[in-house]
Amino acid sequence: MARRLLVAVLAAVMTIMAVLTPAAADTPSWQHVPVPAQVRPQAGLNEAVAFGPDRAWAVGADAVGRQAPGFPLVLRWDGTAWQRQSLPGIGWQGELLSIAATSPTAVWAVGRDSAGGARLLRSDGIAWYESRPPRGVVLTRAVAGGGETWLIGSRDGAQVLLRWDGHGWRDVPVPPGSVFGLHILAADDVWAAGAADSGAAVSHWNGQAWQQTIVDGSPRSAVGSVLAVSPTEVWAGGTAGFIGGPAGRPIPPLLVRWDGQAWSRVTVPTDFGSISSLAPTTSGALAWVAVARSQKWGPPGSTPPLVPGPDFLAWDGQSFTQYSEPAVAGEGDSSVLRPAPVPGTATVWSVGRADGPEGTFAPRILRFG
Repeated sequence: MARRLLVAVLAAVMTIMAVLTPAAADTPSWQHVPVPAQVRPQAGLNEAVAFGPDRAWAVGADAVGRQAPGFPLVLRWDGTAWQRQSLPGIGWQGELLSIAATSPTAVWAVGRDSAGGARLLRSDGIAWYESRPPRGVVLTRAVAGGGETWLIGSRDGAQVLLRWDGHGWRDVPVPPGSVFGLHILAADDVWAAGAADSGAAVSHWNGQAWQQTIVDGSPRSAVGSVLAVSPTEVWAGGTAGFIGGPAGRPIPPLLVRWDGQAWSRVTVPTDFGSISSLAPTTSGALAWVAVARSQKWGPPGSTPPLVPGPDFLAWDGQSFTQYSEPAVAGEGDSSVLRPAPVPGTATVWSVGRADGPEGTFAPRILRFG
């Protein structure tokens, strides 16, 4: 009788394990995705954009050395693997810094050549072509949204914003201070993340003028990413400033939220690092917060006192779920994290560059879902 009972219990346990094991195996996590074999180890990626399960692009630089500026690099995801795209007629050395698109047939990439000159590429979804950059402007970012494409750059040391009107690039007034990131909902509804003399600043463009708000008044604080969900929900992320402390002290992350009445600081489950990107869901709500160089205080008395913190924070509307990037043999952590959601899916890409041995670095592609 006892033996039968034992067999029955074991059978029940095995059944439960058989049910639970696949569920545990299906728990989503960030996975490492190899880069094409043609890309050399000393390469890096800066940004990606996706339009579907079989259409995504990433840009950066390849063959970068201590004395070599490298060459512009474009990768394309075809639904199965990342492939390097050829850049016929583009022979300059340098790096592609940013990529943005209003559709799969209107893709822009901005870069800088080895002489410091601005470079602007455009793709129709099949091939890439050199496009004439705005005269006298050094470009740093391309941002698209709401059918709009804008560029962030500088001219004669002063910051500029430029908008594509279908025929050329036109200057747009710039809010006080510096602009590091944009979220474009429409031509007359643009949010800018940056910094002013008084601290981290978020500005809103209504098509006529900017209205700027200091969202954190700490010295040297700044926000580089902004996400507008609705008139009563806007997020901005970056780094919080501080006074004092030893040289090289880590900097705390800064995440703030607008509720339609005021900006307030949001607590994140890490103590140090920089919020490098905010990524939305398909509906436009906040989905992901990326924290570059994330660190937390370890247990009291631990050596070293800091331990790795979460690299990605998934927001469900109430709280954060913490995720770390996977370990990759022979490589360290990513120094750049920029998630790119795939529209209509739960998949998210993140590209960047990871630390390598002896001061080198390697391209890094991660995928969630």
